Amino acid sequence: MSRTEIRITGFGGQGVILAGIVLGRAVAVHEGKKAVQTQSYGAETRGGAARAEVVVSDEKIDFPKVISADITITMSQESFDRYGASTRPGSVLFVDADLVTAGSGSSGGTVYRVPATKIASDEFKKTLAANMVMLGAVAAVTKIVRLESLKMSVREVAPKASRDLNARALERGFEWALANLKKP
Repeated sequence: MSRTEIRITGFGGQGVILAGIVLGRAVAVHEGKKAVQTQSYGAETRGGAARAEVVVSDEKIDFPKVISADITITMSQESFDRYGASTRPGSVLFVDADLVTAGSGSSGGTVYRVPATKIASDEFKKTLAANMVMLGAVAAVTKIVRLESLKMSVREVAPKASRDLNARALERGFEWALANLKKP
């Protein structure tokens, strides 16, 4: 692996930033790769735009920002409109099928529709777990990080009250993707 750029987008309150932190830590601490995680969110936080970026490499990372995402995760229609519709050929786009109506055929890359919000709501009774369902699905399809590394990371950085829920959501997203999605 040389450099892999991942962009996670959505709105405040969806756990976009937490997903970026969990992913970055999993890759850097538990897989021994180089990783840089950055984040951006609106002043209003809940409901405003949120973005986390993770750059992963086996080598030194000279520039910490995503230039052209290899993997894009869009958790809302607004974030899809801003980042998903213009992905480049060869990239991978994951959209929350419950919140993003556009997405099939709108991208230059491979598009995966994951019902992350539905799974989180139906199986965990918490839509806030959709971020981890999606992250589990991304790990299953792209192999960018191992599920165990994500679970260790979530247990280290997530709030104590939600650690077990987040770990189970990661597992469920991973399982769902293995059963329903094909690798690029």
